Amino acid sequence: MVHTRLDGVLFSRMVYLGARLLSSNAKVVDGLNVFPVPDGDTGTNMNLTLTSGAEELARKESPKIGESAAALARGLLMGARGNSGVILSQLFRGFSKAVNGKDEINARQFAEALKAGVDSAYQAVMKPVEGTILTVAREAAETAVRTARTTDDVLFVMERTYEQAQETLLRTPDMLPVLKEVGVVDSGGQGLLFVYEGFIRALRGETADQVKEAKPSIASLDMEELVHEHHNAQVHMKTEDIHFGYCTEFMVWLTHSTEANKKPFSEAAFRTQLDQMGDSLLVISDDDMVKVHIHAEHPGNVLQYAQQFGSLHRIKIENMREQHGNILREEERKAAAQVPAETAPAAAAQPYGLIAVAAGPGLADIFRSMGVHVVVEGGQTMNPSTEDFLSAIDGLHADEIILLPNNSNIVMAAKQAAELTDKSVTVVPSKSIPQGMAALIAFNAGASPEANQQVMTASIEQVKTGMVTHAVRDTKMGDVEIKQGDFIGIAEKEIVSSGPDMMAIAKELLFQLVDDETGIVTIFIGEGAEENQADELAQALDEAFPDVDVEIHEGGQPLYPFIFAVE
Repeated sequence: MVHTRLDGVLFSRMVYLGARLLSSNAKVVDGLNVFPVPDGDTGTNMNLTLTSGAEELARKESPKIGESAAALARGLLMGARGNSGVILSQLFRGFSKAVNGKDEINARQFAEALKAGVDSAYQAVMKPVEGTILTVAREAAETAVRTARTTDDVLFVMERTYEQAQETLLRTPDMLPVLKEVGVVDSGGQGLLFVYEGFIRALRGETADQVKEAKPSIASLDMEELVHEHHNAQVHMKTEDIHFGYCTEFMVWLTHSTEANKKPFSEAAFRTQLDQMGDSLLVISDDDMVKVHIHAEHPGNVLQYAQQFGSLHRIKIENMREQHGNILREEERKAAAQVPAETAPAAAAQPYGLIAVAAGPGLADIFRSMGVHVVVEGGQTMNPSTEDFLSAIDGLHADEIILLPNNSNIVMAAKQAAELTDKSVTVVPSKSIPQGMAALIAFNAGASPEANQQVMTASIEQVKTGMVTHAVRDTKMGDVEIKQGDFIGIAEKEIVSSGPDMMAIAKELLFQLVDDETGIVTIFIGEGAEENQADELAQALDEAFPDVDVEIHEGGQPLYPFIFAVE
């Protein structure tokens, strides 16, 4: 089948089939993910990104390729997740710009648009690394341009592009030592191959059902052995090798500014500053918006800097050390499950399984030390989904499960998960970290689920929660004047203090929470605060309330320099 012209309708079919093939093989791509960190989510991120683009394209599909490509690019940009997802969005953003205003394109223009996409992707990455999806896309596009000089068939150009992508992908272990060490090809490159294969099948006239039923072509050293349901490349990596632990993504709307955050935006200066805060930096700017992806150890500092230029949206922070640890534990579970039944009888289900939500490695460790079996990463601005809870529930071998959401925004998802599972799940509606810990102290492994729910729910009313964070905009709450960027003190759900001095706000908040009946105050240190500052708060409390005991713990929570539990 020869195609000398490519219009918006045929291009859309290519995208839909590419998205279908990638979606059905996302877990294969996840299993290859070891670079830049072994968090096992490349396929998931690429799939979510391309799905977002395909959905936007379906809403705005046009017979004109320029308009269809623009819709795809916008959807990809808004839904981009992770390194690979952002790079994928840039490949088609550059493609879109190259075909802007065109009704249809020929083979040469198609090849040049692929090359324009690669140029856009390289510009978005602060420090491009060869041996990744970038290399696969670049060498494939260069082949497309050469091929288009001798043919006017878009399908033939796409076939040669795909063949070159396969060849390059097989060489990625020679470019990145970590790939060769583990014995896999680059995960993002493999994901791109699934997309390109969908393109070819659409150009050959295949339907979505045929793509769904057909076995995809997998390019790797020995994929049938390397990637199967009991293998993840991440098991060969060490969690401690992850230097910047939080995958941080957000958007800055430059036009949604107040007087306090109208700092002039320069992409070059913005990139340079963020590059000092982490690695795997991707910055994409438009006239009114900036998309950022970075692996940082202190995401709160990144957000605080970016907020100078506009309004923050779609913030997502994931703990990559926790992700990698979960992968290792899952592999251990699978390995144990493969032991013959006669030598490893099935263990009886434990009476209770405990699940808690927390953000920050210190808080996660505290919950585990209190008997929590599964800590779900999440909290303010990074709420776990119902699916996240169901996954945690399914992973527990227990007769009864108790779930502590520890945030008011998460209670509904927790209850929904409890309704969707066949397991017996009790949700204790804790709305803060201190409430969750108070509930755990009241938990009795020998009591019934009903009794535990009653006593644990009652216990959360006995603790007062205080939090120090940043104000995101100018406003007024009661008698408290709030300036964007200032620190604010929150007692339970009420903002009680605001100002530029974090320690002054923290002390004012504590003195509103503590009274003569208080017995103990626990201070959890988060990002943006130091241990000596916590000691200063403890000293101030000791002077004002000598009978109150003070405990200090490293929480590591993002966005909140201090969390206080007052009992």
